[in-house]
Amino acid sequence: MFYGLNKFIKNLLPKRLFYRALLIVAVPVILLQLLVTIVFFDSLWIKTNKGMTRALVSEIDTFIVAFENEENDKDYFIDLFSIHLDLNIKYFEEKEFDFKLNERWFSPIDRSLRRELKSSMGNNQFWFSTTDYLELVNIRIKFRNGYFEFLVPRDRLTSSSARLFGLWISVPAVFLICVAMIFLKNQTRPITNLAKAAEKFGRGEAVDDYRPSGSLEIRQAGYEFDKMRKRILRHLNQRSEMLSGISHDLRTPLTRMKLQLSFIKEKEISSKMSEDIDEMEKMLNEYLQFTSSSQSEKNETFNLSKLLDETINKYENNNISKNLSQNILINGRKNLLKRSFNNIIDNGLKYAKKVNVELNQNGKNIFLFIEDNGPGIPANEYENVFKPFYKIDKGRGEAKSSVGLGLSIASDIIRSHGGHIKLEKSSMNGLGVKIFLPA
Repeated sequence: MFYGLNKFIKNLLPKRLFYRALLIVAVPVILLQLLVTIVFFDSLWIKTNKGMTRALVSEIDTFIVAFENEENDKDYFIDLFSIHLDLNIKYFEEKEFDFKLNERWFSPIDRSLRRELKSSMGNNQFWFSTTDYLELVNIRIKFRNGYFEFLVPRDRLTSSSARLFGLWISVPAVFLICVAMIFLKNQTRPITNLAKAAEKFGRGEAVDDYRPSGSLEIRQAGYEFDKMRKRILRHLNQRSEMLSGISHDLRTPLTRMKLQLSFIKEKEISSKMSEDIDEMEKMLNEYLQFTSSSQSEKNETFNLSKLLDETINKYENNNISKNLSQNILINGRKNLLKRSFNNIIDNGLKYAKKVNVELNQNGKNIFLFIEDNGPGIPANEYENVFKPFYKIDKGRGEAKSSVGLGLSIASDIIRSHGGHIKLEKSSMNGLGVKIFLPA
C-alpha cells in the first residue's frame, strides 16, 4: 500500500531538479500566504464587514421606526439621517414594490447584507443591488403603500483595506518566488553543464570548453569529472601510440618475410605462407582502424538521408533496394557513420543476394533498418558478433577475407553517437540490423 502511494507521489512530482527545488521553495510560501489570507478574511475582514452591515441595517431600522411615528417631522428625520449618517433617503409613495432580488451568492457583501436584512426586516419585503452604482449600494424597503430607497456609500458596508492587504501579501510572495527561480536557475545550470559535458565526452566529442562552476559540491564533481576525462584521454593516447609502434615494428619483419618467400622454390608452400602474411597485415590494419574509430573527426550537422543515398549509389548494385525518408538531419561525425553503414552493407552483400535499407524519423529518434536474405546468424550469437575478432563458422560462412571487426567497428561508432544497434531476423529470413540514433 505505502509502496504504491509512494510511487504515485513520485509520478506526480516533476522530473527536473530545477522544478523540484522550485516546488520546495514555492509550496511553503504559497501555503503560508493562503493560511494568512484565510485567517485574515475569516477573523478580520468578514467579521468587520458583518459588524458594519449590521450597524447600517440597524440605522435603517431605526429610521423606519422613527418615520412611523406620526408626531415626528418626516423631512427633518430624512435630513438628519442624510447629514449625520450619510444616508441618501427617498420615499416613493403609492408605488408598487415589484423588485426581484438578484441572488449573487459569490459576493460576500451581498451575502452579509441579505442575511442582516432578512433578520431585521422579518416579513417586510426588501431589495438591494450592489452593482447599479460604482460607489453606492441601492437598498429598497417596502413601507405601507410605497417603499424607501436608501443610497448608501459602499465603504459603509465593507472595508477597503482588504484589497490593499491582498496586494501586500501577494506582491512579496511573487517577488520571493521570482528571486528563488533566478537563484535556483543559477544553481542548477552547473549541473546541467556537467551533464552535457559528460554526454559529449561519452559520444567522443571534445569538451575543452567545460569549466566547473556552482556550489562547492558541484565544483568538486566537475573537477573530478575533468580529472577522469583527462585520465581516459591519456590512456587512449597511450594505447594509440603503443599500437602505432607495434604496427611499425611488425610491418618490418612481415616485409622481410615476403622478400624471403620469393626465394623459396616450392611455390605451393610459398603461396600458402603469402596468404597467411596478407591475412596478418589485413588484421593489423583493421585493428588499428578499430582503435582509432572515434578520434580527431569533429561533429557537424549533415543530411543523413543524402549520405545514405550516396553511399548506396556508389555500390552500383541493383540488388540493394532503399526506402529513405527525405531531409533527416543529424549532428555527428559524417565519415565515421558512413564507414559503419558501409561495414553493415558489405556484410549483407557478402553473404546474401538482396539487401534492403530503410530510413525514417519519429520525433527525436532516427531509425535505420538494414536487412538481407542471407543465411542469417543464430539468435544466441547476436551479442557475440559485436566482440572484436569474433567469427562464427556457421550460419554466415567463414571467409579468410574477414577478421571479425566489421560489426565491432559499426557498433562502436553508433554507440559513440549516443545510439543503439541490435540484430534480429529480417522479413526476408536473413539478418536484420536495427540502428537507433538521436536526431
